[in-house]
Amino acid sequence: MVAHHFILSCMQNYVATCSTWYWVLTVLQVSSATGSFAMMFSSSMAAMEYYLLKRFPVPYALFFTSLTFVAAIVGQRVARKLVNWLGRASFIIFILSSMIFVSAISLGGVGISKTTHKMARHEYMGFGNICNYHA
Repeated sequence: MVAHHFILSCMQNYVATCSTWYWVLTVLQVSSATGSFAMMFSSSMAAMEYYLLKRFPVPYALFFTSLTFVAAIVGQRVARKLVNWLGRASFIIFILSSMIFVSAISLGGVGISKTTHKMARHEYMGFGNICNYHA
């Protein structure tokens, strides 16, 4: 929808002034919005699935929903102030990539550690039978 508006306004009024970079940035915005929607949709469906299976502690989820909402607002304000202060938005990319790197390493380390402990104790590492689950 947004890209459609940009493309039409550019084609109607500014065909000669639309550069290649304008089109590249417009396409990147559309792909970013599509990716954000896909992540929101899939996580919402997973949450709904857990709720319908009665494996979803609602008070726990409400606490973390409100916590992440407040954290997102604070994070946006701090990031906006830093962008205005530094005059560059590139630091957001560096922060994001470092957070992804740290979380990947820590999650991988925890997973490897748990797996090796279970293997050493000859524990069952599979999933339970979902057909035998009774809420």
